[in-house]
Amino acid sequence: MNKVEEIIQQIIQRQFNIEIEVSLTRPRPEFGDFATNIAMQLAGKLGKNPREIAEILTAELSQNSLFEKVEIAGPGFINLFISDKSLWELANSQPEQIFAKQDWVLEYSCPNAFKDLHTGHLYQTIYGDVLARVLEAVGAKVHRTSFGGDVGLHVAKCLWGMRSELGGENPEKLADVENNAFERAKWIGKTYVIGAKAYEEDEKAKEEIIELNKAIYGFHEQNDTTSPMAKIYWETRQWSFDYFDAFYDLIEVDRMHYYPESSTAPIGMKVVAEQLEKGNLKKSEGAIIFEGDEEKHLHTRVFVTSNGLPTYETKDIGVIWKENEDYNFDHRILITGNDQKEYMRVVYAAADTFNPGIGDKMTHLTNGTVRFSDGKKMSSRLGNVSRAVDVLDEIKIRAGELAKDDEKLKNQIALGAIKYAFVKYRLGGDIAFDIEETVNLHGNSGTYIQYAHARACSILAKSEKTASTELATTESERKLLQKLSEFPGVVAKSASEYMVHGICRYLYELAQEFNRFYEGNRVIGDEREELRLALVSRYRDTLAEGLSLLGIESPEKM
Repeated sequence: MNKVEEIIQQIIQRQFNIEIEVSLTRPRPEFGDFATNIAMQLAGKLGKNPREIAEILTAELSQNSLFEKVEIAGPGFINLFISDKSLWELANSQPEQIFAKQDWVLEYSCPNAFKDLHTGHLYQTIYGDVLARVLEAVGAKVHRTSFGGDVGLHVAKCLWGMRSELGGENPEKLADVENNAFERAKWIGKTYVIGAKAYEEDEKAKEEIIELNKAIYGFHEQNDTTSPMAKIYWETRQWSFDYFDAFYDLIEVDRMHYYPESSTAPIGMKVVAEQLEKGNLKKSEGAIIFEGDEEKHLHTRVFVTSNGLPTYETKDIGVIWKENEDYNFDHRILITGNDQKEYMRVVYAAADTFNPGIGDKMTHLTNGTVRFSDGKKMSSRLGNVSRAVDVLDEIKIRAGELAKDDEKLKNQIALGAIKYAFVKYRLGGDIAFDIEETVNLHGNSGTYIQYAHARACSILAKSEKTASTELATTESERKLLQKLSEFPGVVAKSASEYMVHGICRYLYELAQEFNRFYEGNRVIGDEREELRLALVSRYRDTLAEGLSLLGIESPEKM
């Protein structure tokens, strides 16, 4: 596509002495391999009829050996047909390396220590992992990071619940909890619910939890690892980190570098002190605030409370500064829930005030809420949350119906189903998650794409001939080849827009296009077997490459 755009740009420069960006679209197959409306864009600049401009461009384009046919459509659209050889080259090419030699930070997942991972974390972790893969496919060096609270009121509630469960400050009794990352996480989740309930219903417990919150910050400031409550804190904190790693391994995603809030708070506090002195922050009733701006629709936020504790805002500034120090990023993407949109606008505005220009290097993406088919929002506050591991277990039960006794295949189908189900929708809206539809051989699902790949493998295994691209394509063969040639552009577009759902849509459309081709064209035993084997081979490999970008394995048999 770049080559075609460059050719058109060169012709425009020669004919009209104008530099202009040319963009191509993919029309319906019968109308060409590419189309452009550049003649209409030039019409206003040149004061000419767009059709007249299109005729000038078409005359030159027709002389270029790259094009088999060039046509003018409507008021001045130009439809371009390239050679079969060029289509094959495009179908086998790599996506444009639009982010080559760039360092990117991608922060996602972001679970809090001392809390369980719910379906929202599962969704965001999968989306972040896929986006990282797509960015890497176009040349970016991606640093996967995560950020979460290992200090704060939720930790104090949890420790209060632990003290209750352990019969006091008895760290030695932690040995009674089963030595398994997932069981330990379940136990921690149970103690959090106990503490959260007590905080809301018991005034004395609430006061004790507030005091515990202060003590936890003291464990870090004073490097206390020996007092009984400190021992409980440090050991169960590590349990949380072990649980995160075990979970990421379970769903087969790359691990992230985890920044705990305790490590970013001191950095943020230092920045706050500097910016207070510069006048970018103000004191208000004993607290330190970033003053809002009505014109920019930014509300005022507290960065340090009146009792001297850093807020989330300060910790977020700390992690931005730390990631910039560690990776010197060219760009940083943060993925959070939609409910963080306005909050992060203020944090980003503050960051840009403190370090002018850094705001232009950061993008905040938000995702909606994961809802099950009953439409109810999940909440972790009272424990009525759908745990991520429970959802995965449910999917595996359904995958087992297809995989029978093959444990490896069952895991491939289950992970493929759930990953595809989460990323096939555009990021931003709520996710209507129906477990019954995730493992589906007959719809737009990961299972369907995996089966399409296995079917292609089966076709290729039946032939003893060698694939060849020497023959000219028939109309039906060319339609499939045209669709195959779209893949590099789909990947580049997904990366540039940070929206990976387009890859799922493409893979589904590709599988449907192949089905139409296969229904009307025999492969094995046909006189055109060699060329059709080449098409099936490229189709299989494209499916595998697309699934790999989605973090999904491609079984050869199903």
